[in-house]
Amino acid sequence: MSPSASTSPGPVIVWFRQDLRLCDNPALHQAVDSGQPVIPVFILDDDTPGRWRWGGASRWWLHHSLTALAASLETCGVHLVLRSGRSDTVIAELVEETGASAVFWNRCYEPFARTRDEAIKSALKDKGVDVASFNGALLAEPWTIRTRAGDPYRVFTPFWRAEREVIDPADPLPAPKSLKPWKSIASDDLADWALTPSRPDWANGFTQVWTPGESGARARLASFLDERLASYADGRDRPDRDDTSGLSPHLHWGEVSPRQVWHATRRAAEGRNADKFLSEVGWREFSYNLLFHFPHFPDRNYQDRFDAFPWADNEAGFSAWTRGMTGYPIVDAGMRQLWQTGSMHNRVRMITASFLIKDLMIDWRRGQDWFWDTLVDADLANNSASWQWVAGSGADAAPYFRIFNPVTQGEKFDPDGKYVKRFVPELAKLPVKYIHAPWTAPESVLAQAGIRLGTTYPEPIIDHSEARDRALAAFKGLKEAA
Repeated sequence: MSPSASTSPGPVIVWFRQDLRLCDNPALHQAVDSGQPVIPVFILDDDTPGRWRWGGASRWWLHHSLTALAASLETCGVHLVLRSGRSDTVIAELVEETGASAVFWNRCYEPFARTRDEAIKSALKDKGVDVASFNGALLAEPWTIRTRAGDPYRVFTPFWRAEREVIDPADPLPAPKSLKPWKSIASDDLADWALTPSRPDWANGFTQVWTPGESGARARLASFLDERLASYADGRDRPDRDDTSGLSPHLHWGEVSPRQVWHATRRAAEGRNADKFLSEVGWREFSYNLLFHFPHFPDRNYQDRFDAFPWADNEAGFSAWTRGMTGYPIVDAGMRQLWQTGSMHNRVRMITASFLIKDLMIDWRRGQDWFWDTLVDADLANNSASWQWVAGSGADAAPYFRIFNPVTQGEKFDPDGKYVKRFVPELAKLPVKYIHAPWTAPESVLAQAGIRLGTTYPEPIIDHSEARDRALAAFKGLKEAA
């Protein structure tokens, strides 16, 4: 080996995590700028996250997204290296194995990820390895948005107003056209990770709805801006219409960056619809702000007075809720949509969450855990913030006494019953007049529709008005005890 070769810097490891894209990827961009060979790596670490290891639906998405990322990297001339194990151990092994001079990554904000990354960064620096992390997931870092008193924001509207003032106006970074390869490195076979289900293949319906990967994200963003943004503000609450963006799993997995979404939206339109859509991106930012500053958000009530709330031990109710068999059609449609597609319309997420928490009096954390396993966009920040919002126990939360009526919510947001009929087909022949409250239909109407309540479709598992009174009484007792 020549003296010049022995003193030349080693390759750069780019550690992909929830940034499975080439465009607007700051860590990858920095690696390219170094001029060194690039080793792209993804680590399947089921140990470090503890109870927040990826659920079943997330693993399905990850499999297909990694397939797409690997193909994109191949076109740039490099192979995606797959390794499994504890991230700190794998990174240390890869640095030793390759003589890497630097390790770059884009930041994650989950509490376990922050602890992990700080430890890895310290260990690498002690070994003389250059290490840097970047913001590839948010419009603004959580620690940069604070009140005048220097405190983190606890209310969304002033938070979003403050963040809009500091959003980086720079255009997203371009994808590299080519990457300098390193010599061959051992890699796991993605199929051996068994991320996708087989017996049974409960994710069979996912492929009819989703196209994981960066190109799928770009296509979904483009179609939303071209076809649905103009009706977003009014249509976003209608599960019977296709007016939402469907970008949440792509954003969660980093197949598109929020900066790309921001700039593309601003180029496409101005006004009420664009502002409303971007405020939903802002809610994602706010959720990460809460998780960063209050790391126990997914596990504890933000408002600790809810620690004394008398949650019910209702296994039968929870089971009926998970299976979409509560007897309330809008709730059941949502839970079945979740199982069939790995997602659920946002308005219906609120309705189903309210039903679990307020009607059944079941702890919001049980619902959060179910969503964690069944959502393709299961995101720790979004999931916990949204569940605590509905529960009334979170920051900027809906008051506990705001209890969604599943019948009137269905009538308002699914007025023709199209959503219910799609996911609860046993009610498809029921007249719209009764679609959200089948138990009110005359026996002759039910018979004509082929419905036998309690047999082909369940009777309501609880009376909503009675459940509402019970929930309000429990909340009143909580206030009086405070």
